[in-house]
Amino acid sequence: MGRTTRLVAAWAATALLAVGLPTAGASAAEAPPRVDLRVLVVDDGGPAVEAIRTELETAGTPYTEVDLKDPGRPRIDEAFLSDTVDGRPRAKYQGVVLPNDNPFGDGSAEMAAVAGYEKRFGIRQVDAYTYARPAVGLNAVYSGTLDGQTAQVTAEGAAGPFGYLRKNVPFENNDSAVGESYGYLAVPLDRQADGATYTSYLDAPVPGQSRRGSLAGQYTHDGRSELVVTFVYNHYQSQFKLLSRGIVEWLTQGIHLGAARNYFAIHVDDVFGSDDRWDSRLNCTPGDVDCPPGTPTDNDPIRMTAADAQRAAQWSREHGLTLDLAFNGGGSEGYKEAHAGSDPLAQQLVSDQGAFRWIDHTYNHPFIGCVQDTSVVPWKCATDPLGRIRWTSRATITAQIADNRGWAARQGLAVDKDELVTGEHSGLKTLPQQRDDNPELAPALAQAGVSWLASDSSRERGQRPVGPSLTVPRYPMNVFYNAGKATEQVDEYNWLYTRKSDGGSGLCEGSATTTCLREPLPSSTGYADYIVPLESRIAMGHVLANDPRPHFIHQSNLAEERIGYQALEKILADYRALFADNAPLVNLRMRDIGTELRKRATWAAAVKAGTVSAHRTGSDITVSAPAGVDVTATLPTGTVQVQGSGRIPFGTAYAGLHSGWATPAAGQGTLVLALPAGTGTPRTLSGKATRVQAPATALPVPRGVSTRVPYGPGDKDRR
Repeated sequence: MGRTTRLVAAWAATALLAVGLPTAGASAAEAPPRVDLRVLVVDDGGPAVEAIRTELETAGTPYTEVDLKDPGRPRIDEAFLSDTVDGRPRAKYQGVVLPNDNPFGDGSAEMAAVAGYEKRFGIRQVDAYTYARPAVGLNAVYSGTLDGQTAQVTAEGAAGPFGYLRKNVPFENNDSAVGESYGYLAVPLDRQADGATYTSYLDAPVPGQSRRGSLAGQYTHDGRSELVVTFVYNHYQSQFKLLSRGIVEWLTQGIHLGAARNYFAIHVDDVFGSDDRWDSRLNCTPGDVDCPPGTPTDNDPIRMTAADAQRAAQWSREHGLTLDLAFNGGGSEGYKEAHAGSDPLAQQLVSDQGAFRWIDHTYNHPFIGCVQDTSVVPWKCATDPLGRIRWTSRATITAQIADNRGWAARQGLAVDKDELVTGEHSGLKTLPQQRDDNPELAPALAQAGVSWLASDSSRERGQRPVGPSLTVPRYPMNVFYNAGKATEQVDEYNWLYTRKSDGGSGLCEGSATTTCLREPLPSSTGYADYIVPLESRIAMGHVLANDPRPHFIHQSNLAEERIGYQALEKILADYRALFADNAPLVNLRMRDIGTELRKRATWAAAVKAGTVSAHRTGSDITVSAPAGVDVTATLPTGTVQVQGSGRIPFGTAYAGLHSGWATPAAGQGTLVLALPAGTGTPRTLSGKATRVQAPATALPVPRGVSTRVPYGPGDKDRR
């Protein structure tokens, strides 16, 4: 039996009762209850609950948050948790997230209401971060830092909610001077309460001992079930990101609105063009705007060769990752003019064009925002005699797009005309110099029929409209466009990220968004030993955050020493060491990424506005959403969408379940889904009447969890 099959089978055996739809004439009392697909999040302001809440929000899973620190918050009682709809009992929440196993006061009626509710409807509870104590079936055998430790998914965890992981779960250790994790390693009680069991899903070696201690597991007792997590985390930390999917799937029993996948796409800019080279003596790039006026512009530019093109196609096939090549046809024509009418690079890439995806990057890669005044560094927008900004004309923009498309057509390149990457993302606002979009950009995009326009996520993280187009934000990798060799990359890196006292620019000193290196990197080893691992961690953070935004490098990074591959191979190797085969990287092209972001934004707005509702009754799921809103969900394999008398499969396989988007059939106001046979309403568990333990004590949260520790220079997401 494969891992995916075992995962679903295990859940069915331990969590789901095969309850069919009520037969004709059955009374409401005999019918399964209605369970709304919404999660209750009880928040104490700590980072662990915030991490789970963020995971739900990112995936698009509806939740209701109750802030324990708000004196005006609603009281959690039976009426808050359940009621009756159309004569059928209704559970208003399909899962409950608590800060710990009991965040309320002694003898709390609220905790008693939660416990009774969970038992009555078979609802699960996540204890986001709790002390390993007998109340959760555990004895603590170690408490302290877990920085740099590697936990492992147990056999039971792999057969259950964490079957998408290969095994290891490394804990971050970004700064040896800062505590970044804290937890309790524990063992199950020698003698559990009657009917109670504890099943460990994640464990780690106990320091100084030969045994292992649990960090997360399922505690089943008194007719209900808790996922007990005994370490603290924030939503940026990789150990949480690796486990977050399993936490949500365990909580919702694999049936919920919203979806998450691991995405990675890499765009290679300036293909067929050449890139100016960093000058380690001048500490700038001759030929570019960062050098003072009067600097000689000859600097041996970097350009791929035919052999580099062959390697790119071979690499893409070997690693199962399609590269998206953003090309400038004018670069090829300019090369041919200087080389007797021949361009071996273009010939090779065109012959291997099927190995790649192709994106229009304009014909000559001009800056198409304001006209740049490069008489000063940094440059500024040129103005006319009346002080008005001079803009690149609409005719110039449309010609750059059309000429590049025409060049591609003459080569037989298959290009999606919906997609466009402008040079340096120009035309869009570029702070601090250019505060607004070029007003000629939107009309030019409309004239050219562009639907998807690349933007720089370090400037604008969100998607936004530009005329008829939507932006697709891209992550710039810190592998510089002006470096074809590792020593050039390290030299520029040291210039940007070291203090003046260490020979650097000092730009990082006193900056709230840039981290200084403790000391300059060695020129011979700094790239492989420091920059590559750092860039892999940063990119992996995006991958694990259910973030489809693409990353981008430049053709120069695939030329000469081909340093770009080192970073990409590290990302892929790290990913494959962590994830099972049922959770592959999803490699989308630009238009599909843009579509995913657009659908998510529309869905999130509807969820926030309260216009989305969904519930499960037995094996049926009904979702209501405004017209034009696609529905996203994660459901067991075999789920179908009901369309009148017909049925079509829902979603596609990922991480042991099926997920995706769906819309109601024409003429239907709601989306109806049918779960596969054997997945009905959760049953109540065996055990005595629910009991409520004494409240959990306050637990330590190290500074590195409450105040995030960045990976290093270039890691702007964690500041």
